[in-house]
Amino acid sequence: MFNSQRHEEILKVLEEKGSITVEELSKSLKVSPSTIRRDLEEMEGEGLLKRTHGGATRERKERVRGMKIFLDTANVEEIKKAKDFGIIDGVTTNPSSIAREGKSLEALIKEIINIIDGPICVEPVASETEKIVSEAEGLVRLHKNIVIKIPITPEGLKAVRSLSKKGIKTGVTLAFSSSQALLAAKAGATYCFPFMGRLDDIGQEGIDVVRDIVQIYRNYGFGTEVIVASIRNPLQVEKAALSGAGGVTIPFNVLEKLVKHPLTDEGIEKFLSDWKKVPK
Repeated sequence: MFNSQRHEEILKVLEEKGSITVEELSKSLKVSPSTIRRDLEEMEGEGLLKRTHGGATRERKERVRGMKIFLDTANVEEIKKAKDFGIIDGVTTNPSSIAREGKSLEALIKEIINIIDGPICVEPVASETEKIVSEAEGLVRLHKNIVIKIPITPEGLKAVRSLSKKGIKTGVTLAFSSSQALLAAKAGATYCFPFMGRLDDIGQEGIDVVRDIVQIYRNYGFGTEVIVASIRNPLQVEKAALSGAGGVTIPFNVLEKLVKHPLTDEGIEKFLSDWKKVPK
């Protein structure tokens, strides 16, 4: 029996029973327990099930309720203002945005987690797997909401795989193709950040790449969420929403523009002007 056939049989059993042990699967599929454990590891990486001690359970995915909006900044004042909007789900940062604030990484993260109760994405600066993992483990000790952003490189993918096995949430960043996004999901990333704006900058239709990623993830039931990054304007946010992406990460100035429309301003001005004519 091929791997794919065993995986299908495992999913059928989980659909019926909800959970199963390695021993039961080994007997029913007539393969060794070590083979079953490898199958379960691969399937967990694809978001198809959740491994337990000695077996597995069906992975129950909650439907995303609306598109997530992450604020792309490390500026505390912007985060405070955005929080007051009442629609921010999390924050994404990177080494460049952190450096602009003139504060230590730890101090800045502590400020941010006191403002936003949601994912806080922080990017290690190491480039080798072991060092990325070590740095990531130090970061997640700061707070349970920390998500580790890792650029998509061979070393980065290995780090994502290692961290996901430890239950640490990760986001693969600097993704520019659907094939890169596929590898991110296979590695077990919590989020994938395709850079739509930068693709548009070089004359490519970034939204086409986003649509392809969303479709691939749907095809195979990956649990990785697509969070569209490198957003330049409200139109790109609308395109991301129409593509079915799980969310966007946007700078504060784009968040402000999303609220604005000249006809809204005109309508408010007209209402106020008319109200002044009402007898007091």
